[in-house]
Amino acid sequence: MPAPHSATSDGWPDGVFQNPVIAGMHPDPSVCRVGDDYYLACSSFEYFPGVPILHSRDLVHWELLGNALDRPSQLHLPADTPSSGGVYAPTLRHHDGRFWLITTNVAPGGGTMLFTATDPAGPWSEPIRTGIPGIDPDLAWDDEGQCWCTYAGIEQVRLDPHTGRTSGTARRLWSGGPDAQAPEAPHLYRIGEHWYLLIAEGGTERGHAVSVARGPGPGGPFEPCPANPILTHRGLNHPIQNTGHADLVQAPDGSWWMVLLGVRPRGGTPGWHVLGRETFLAPVTWADGWPVVGRVAPEPAAPAWPAYPVAAPAPRDDFDTARLHPRWISVRSRPDELCSLTDRPGWLTLRARGASLDHPDVMFVGRRQQHLSCTVRTLLDAAEGRGGLAVRLDEDHHYEVEAGGGRVDVAVRASSLRATAATRTVPSGPVRLRIDVIASAQPDWHPRKEPDRVRLGVEAADGTFDVLAELDGRYLSTEVAGGFTGRVLGVYAAAGTVRFDWFDYEPIEAAPDPAPEAILAP
Repeated sequence: MPAPHSATSDGWPDGVFQNPVIAGMHPDPSVCRVGDDYYLACSSFEYFPGVPILHSRDLVHWELLGNALDRPSQLHLPADTPSSGGVYAPTLRHHDGRFWLITTNVAPGGGTMLFTATDPAGPWSEPIRTGIPGIDPDLAWDDEGQCWCTYAGIEQVRLDPHTGRTSGTARRLWSGGPDAQAPEAPHLYRIGEHWYLLIAEGGTERGHAVSVARGPGPGGPFEPCPANPILTHRGLNHPIQNTGHADLVQAPDGSWWMVLLGVRPRGGTPGWHVLGRETFLAPVTWADGWPVVGRVAPEPAAPAWPAYPVAAPAPRDDFDTARLHPRWISVRSRPDELCSLTDRPGWLTLRARGASLDHPDVMFVGRRQQHLSCTVRTLLDAAEGRGGLAVRLDEDHHYEVEAGGGRVDVAVRASSLRATAATRTVPSGPVRLRIDVIASAQPDWHPRKEPDRVRLGVEAADGTFDVLAELDGRYLSTEVAGGFTGRVLGVYAAAGTVRFDWFDYEPIEAAPDPAPEAILAP
């Protein structure tokens, strides 16, 4: 298999590809290669199922295989798991004919756990529990076959991956630059005659960075690269920010590549990112035995490089399969008795647990928002309850358009503010609900400009959109809400039983910037 492309002397690849390579909330990427195939895992936080596993043949075009933690016995997220709690930063590796996944569930009763599989699409094993503290665990095997786990701190301990038992005393390895905050996301590699320790530092916000050190063995001693940090966008006027938490992989042709997280802030100051932290790709060359990271290029105007393309998901899910597609995620759990594809064949049936999206146990099924502008719509039958279509960041930050009892309401939750933005009477029977997310045009900049606008309302059978409310998108951004997640778009049941015939998600490639001032509530 050819590599995606090789890096030119200025750091640009000689083929053009689209960044981010995995859009939407896919943070903390960890990658490994087996033959001609690449596999990648990401954090999933409070969502179930957890830890998406993606496959690629070229590092550019990725397809979701499934979720590693797709059974309650693997992933327990109790109701008191806070938003942005749950599953943090996995490491995915292939060793001795088997895939190994190590991650930390920071929810109550969680901890650092190992999972294994012979097929990355699953099934994955039951958890092998370890006593390893902290987050961001990494796995590396030395020449003697010993397994080392390095974790945020940056500390390391020897681990038996088959039992989860550690041996010896944990030791501090290297903590990055002087006074740098949050040394984390370690990955350890044997490359040539050196062992390289790659870490993130500076925090996962605008100060995020990647640094590297090398030593004679997995335990060091480590000398830092004189060019550290080898990647950061802090202080730069660049459309991609917060770059860090990286992993290295070598292509079959010998070229090296880095996957990393970043965000795409929009609007005025300080800039608001709404999709969460996404996965980006950069070329890596070597100079004097140190990795040199090329430019993390933004989305290009030219077409994406076409090798090994993956078919785009169909915009509509008709809910006519035996199981939900793995792109669908729920908040903390998804009990079979509350979420069914067989109760009314061809419809998704949800039963309420909790009165609204504010409730930690709301029955919500959604998918990551992966485009700056997009449209979502659904046909809903709320004859036996109330439910609707929502844009969710967390319990305290969400917008929804909800139907039931012959009425459609648009509701707003922004921190302590709860408001009904609009109400409309509708005829009895199924109703089409729609949400448009329209990214603000970047050239029309002013200091307080919002990142996007969210329009919520009812759609007629001919596609006419009756917009009931238009809301400022900044209140569903990480810079306002805090945390580590991005937006999820989906359907929910707030009371009784609600059925959904289909769900559409379609990107809007370009849209004009609306002239009226956005509102939070009327």
